[in-house]
Amino acid sequence: MLQEVHVGHKSLADYQSVVVPPLIDEIREIARELEGARVLHINATSFGGGVAEILYTLVPLMRDVGLETDWRVIMAAQEYYESTKVIHNALQGNPIGLTDAQKETYELHNKIAAESLGGGFDFIIIHDPQPVMIRHFAGDLGAKWIWRCHIDTSTPNQTVAEYLTPYISGYDTALFTLNDYVFQDLDMPIRVISPAIDPLSTKNMALSPEDADYVVSQFGIEPDRPLMLQISRFDPWKDPLGVIDAYRIVKEKYASVRLALVGSMATDDPEGWTFFTKTVEHAGDDSDILILTNLNNVGNLEVNAFQSRADLIIQKSIREGFGLTISEALWKAKPTVGGNVGGIPSQLEDGLTGFLVSSPEECAKRCIKILEDPPGAKVMGRRGKEHVRAHYLTPRLLRDYLKMFIELKGAG
Repeated sequence: MLQEVHVGHKSLADYQSVVVPPLIDEIREIARELEGARVLHINATSFGGGVAEILYTLVPLMRDVGLETDWRVIMAAQEYYESTKVIHNALQGNPIGLTDAQKETYELHNKIAAESLGGGFDFIIIHDPQPVMIRHFAGDLGAKWIWRCHIDTSTPNQTVAEYLTPYISGYDTALFTLNDYVFQDLDMPIRVISPAIDPLSTKNMALSPEDADYVVSQFGIEPDRPLMLQISRFDPWKDPLGVIDAYRIVKEKYASVRLALVGSMATDDPEGWTFFTKTVEHAGDDSDILILTNLNNVGNLEVNAFQSRADLIIQKSIREGFGLTISEALWKAKPTVGGNVGGIPSQLEDGLTGFLVSSPEECAKRCIKILEDPPGAKVMGRRGKEHVRAHYLTPRLLRDYLKMFIELKGAG
């Protein structure tokens, strides 16, 4: 079934002093053509992932500019999430595909969700593969249907991709993060829109150094020791084991350095606890490695404090749909080391706002370079913040969605 997600109020006017100045006026002008349009977002979870974070801002901002916007998530049995995790991994290149039983579970829960959908919407946005079959089972309902893919599908498991392609082809348009992610054999309109972060959210609002130090001190972080940080799910694609290996190399030169790995456990990621355990085992008994989740009372404020306090931030992904943690880190004016994959290079300017790397050894080398040059690190951080201001804040994402709606509306 589908369950409504309740969100708070946000005002576009509050972003006037944060984003590039003409953007707010441009958004309001576009939105006038869509006054009263009904929009529905559907995904698999209301917390624990980048999609949910985006929607907690995007949905109320759409409402603020005059669109009647709702957000619903699929509520299903554990077997469904196990099936969708296989699909997620396969689309990112894992050779393991779906069993017949997993396909049956996946299709059944999409059918049940479709039956609870109802009508009356002008635009329906389905996020990622978990609910992709809802369009097939529901029919068009008089709406324009958009499939929004947030993950890295540049080298998918072809068997799984071919299984999903006929269902995706039923949409009015498919929306990807990068051109490289577009499925082969999709004979339909394609659009490319990058995601964005909310600069006014609890995770990204400005924190004073004193406030950040106080928050992280509650977790045993000392103010006078250098801190390396990765914020991500405990997922093999995020490579926390490689981050630990890089940290160990850095520690040979900087004995006082600490590493914090902070991640959120999501309902649609049943493998998360398994890989969390692997990460803890890889860290061993090193008391300078801190591994935390939302179950340790680490929420958005605490993540903000860790990012604000860190001397450098890492996102050493092996595969990455986009990696909003890069923009989050740069928004805090932190030099950042990221895997040279997916959407990370579009956010991170190598050598200017941080470094792109492809191995633990290279990651360690770049981390050492940042720690050796504090003035240079500050310059990198300032450049990074301005890059994010110009390209990766939510009002820009809102504008891009509104422009897409108008184009779809005009297509008849």
